[in-house]
Amino acid sequence: MDPLLLERWVTIHRRLVESDPPPPRCGFRMRQVLALRGVGIEVSWELIDCQPPYLAVWEGRGPARSKALTEYRLEEADGGTNFIYLNRFQPPLGLLGTVASKALVGGVSEREAVRSLNLLKALVEEDRGLDQTNLPRSS
Repeated sequence: MDPLLLERWVTIHRRLVESDPPPPRCGFRMRQVLALRGVGIEVSWELIDCQPPYLAVWEGRGPARSKALTEYRLEEADGGTNFIYLNRFQPPLGLLGTVASKALVGGVSEREAVRSLNLLKALVEEDRGLDQTNLPRSS
């Protein structure tokens, strides 16, 4: 939830432009630069649902009226915790934008999500001094 930690685990994060002061809460805003296929894109985010520490739903606005919705959810499972990560991106220009986005981005988004989740797992385990041998599952 800490925007200052994005650089340690979000692989496409390039820099934090600005953010509201902590703690995160509904209405919390931040702007960041993300890299997609080497191109820097500024996205403005608002936390639209926040139930610490279990749920965070971010709504994003990018260039040319593109939109994104990202959800982080923690759930108890078998004596541990599952981290559920959802990311939806709506490119501009409707169907034409969707086709162009698939051609430009291809499988990059899934690969980067898995890499980011592996880095997040390592970050959490590093902070807690836990074993890092098991990689997170992706779905």
